[in-house]
Amino acid sequence: MTGNAEEPQQASVFGARLRLGDELNRIAEQLSSLARAQDRLNDMYEAVLSRDIDLSVVLELIVSTATNLVGARYGALGVLDETGERLGLFVPMGLSEQERADLAGTPLPRGRGLLGHLITHPEPLRVDDIDAHPESAGFPPGHPPMRTLLGAPIIIRGEIYGNLYVSERLDGRPFDAHDESLIVALAGAAALAIDDARLYEENRRDAEHFQRLLLPRLPEHLHPFSVAAAYRPACKPSRVGGDWYDVMPAPGQACAAIIGDVVGHDLQAAAAMTQIRNMLRALLYDHRTSPRAVLTRLDRTVQAITDNPVTTACLARIEPARQGWTLRWSTAGHPPPLLLIPGRPPCYLHSNPDLPLGVDVTQPRHNHTRLLPPGTTVVFFTDGLVEDRLRPLDEGLARLAALAAADADLPVHDLVTTLIDEHPGDGQDDMAILAIRTPPA
Repeated sequence: MTGNAEEPQQASVFGARLRLGDELNRIAEQLSSLARAQDRLNDMYEAVLSRDIDLSVVLELIVSTATNLVGARYGALGVLDETGERLGLFVPMGLSEQERADLAGTPLPRGRGLLGHLITHPEPLRVDDIDAHPESAGFPPGHPPMRTLLGAPIIIRGEIYGNLYVSERLDGRPFDAHDESLIVALAGAAALAIDDARLYEENRRDAEHFQRLLLPRLPEHLHPFSVAAAYRPACKPSRVGGDWYDVMPAPGQACAAIIGDVVGHDLQAAAAMTQIRNMLRALLYDHRTSPRAVLTRLDRTVQAITDNPVTTACLARIEPARQGWTLRWSTAGHPPPLLLIPGRPPCYLHSNPDLPLGVDVTQPRHNHTRLLPPGTTVVFFTDGLVEDRLRPLDEGLARLAALAAADADLPVHDLVTTLIDEHPGDGQDDMAILAIRTPPA
């Protein structure tokens, strides 16, 4: 009798130990997942600080980390719109190709039902049966069935930015208090990364807008020439830079053109670019001065009254000639202009480049001259357009010439747009391009 009474008790103790062991194993797995999530968030945060990823990628990484952390099949992140009352952006994850196809044409959630509850009640929400919840609004046609939901608000600087959601644990069990703690902790960490990524994007947009404000507006009428220019900031790190261009009319149906590149990618480079451009405009007021003399005086002026960094530049003047036009130019360590003459292959105006501005004012500078037939296009550009750190510079120049040859008959505006869109460079530097076309015969 005694042995029979002890057996159920031993079985009960054994079962309790098994359950305890399972729970301890689950906690260990969650701690391991949390450690992996921390490593992933650290990598993501470092990437944000180094400007390697943008906000959209950060949001996707947060959702991916959340689903992996609690072993959920589906995850999403909803971002509130400007009103703060509904979702303006929804980033889902975990949908199969078939599920995405079934939802094709279905608007993304705007914040009704349980998603709306999370908006009006910014606190963790754990639901074991979505359909049975009093605020459930159901799912649209084609939506995959979901029974469980776990959500947590993402709060940045005291304001609700959005909500992080996961649904359907892969083991079929409902979300528990451990899952909730992990998602709440992840939402808090994600807020820091989102805040930095968002601030960086705002600074980048402001910097690009500032850069474009520094660039001049081309003359609406530069008779008898056709002129167009384009500027593109670097794709990484997308900061302000020192690339610039300018065109000025000159007496006697002539024009002066300049393109330059101040070393650096910061506000100092942008400020130096503005100073040098304004100095150059003042020096160009005397239209009888040769390009060589102008660059010489500019170099001496810059070194005498500023501490501006090294600058490359190409200054040119196009003047009427008996048969066509005359191009006179001087180069200060800058890439050579590209010449597009109707009926001929493209060619670069190679010459021995003089030193960049800000290196040695005692070294002489030189003028170069070339006759231009009617309808010739002269393309000036900065090195960002052709520079690729994985390829020789000559290869980039050859590719640019091939692109220009294929589109040489386009209007100059379309030509510069095409060349800067299809640039041979790797996009790691600012790009500026200026094209001037002489009138046809």
